[in-house]
Amino acid sequence: MIQGTSSGAGKTTLVAALCRIFSDEGYSVAPFKSQNMSNYSYKGDGFEISQAQAVQAVAARAEISPHMNPILLKPLGGYRSSVLLQGRFHKNMDAEYYYKKFVLKGGLKTAMESFSILEKQYDIIVMEGAGSPSEVNLQKFDIANMQFAERTHSPVLIVADIERGGSFASIVGTMALLPEKHKRLVKGFIINKFQGNTRLLQPGFKKIRQITSRPVLGVIPKVALNLPNEDSLDGKVDLFRKQNRKLQAELDKLAKTVKANLDMKYVRGLLK
Repeated sequence: MIQGTSSGAGKTTLVAALCRIFSDEGYSVAPFKSQNMSNYSYKGDGFEISQAQAVQAVAARAEISPHMNPILLKPLGGYRSSVLLQGRFHKNMDAEYYYKKFVLKGGLKTAMESFSILEKQYDIIVMEGAGSPSEVNLQKFDIANMQFAERTHSPVLIVADIERGGSFASIVGTMALLPEKHKRLVKGFIINKFQGNTRLLQPGFKKIRQITSRPVLGVIPKVALNLPNEDSLDGKVDLFRKQNRKLQAELDKLAKTVKANLDMKYVRGLLK
């Protein structure tokens, strides 16, 4: 599972890259995100999921499935959202009801059911977390990060966006706020969106290793990509057919960049 120190750290893009890398190596691969919040979605044949998992499925060369994003929350305003389960509308809920009454019961059950279905169909499932796993006010209700990794016995890699600044502190802080049982799931860190000489980062890597006992597995450079943005997928079911060649080329470029800058031997060693 790829988790992040914050929203926008690069989880979605990194999952897409790993899906393509493992697909290139001959594995059958599926992306998965148990819960996503977005008003932008991919509409398939009788189902609707987050645009991110649709692009990741294309990267994996897998058929887009509602089980790749079993819970989609579409904000309505006023702390209310439309809740879609396995691609179909379930009901509208306010945030209090969703977290206190639904997410740990019906939500988690639905997500686990979808994961089990994909697990039977694919060699590898590359999961994406949401936001940060260290939001202590939400950890009890967070089924997109460590709770799900724990239930599925999945190793976790944490990615940090160095372009924002404070990436070393965010990695250490994230680890400090995790319960011990969840710290044990974390196998390493990835620095994303770097521009410059990676040798300058070595003192930071050494300090992170001293504090957390985990390695930095790679530094991914900032790269210009022309992947579909969020609103371009809404209602355009044939987008992938129209732009297939262009999209495939962008995904290949992404995978090549990540593979060249990530310790893939270590990552492959985490596979079950």
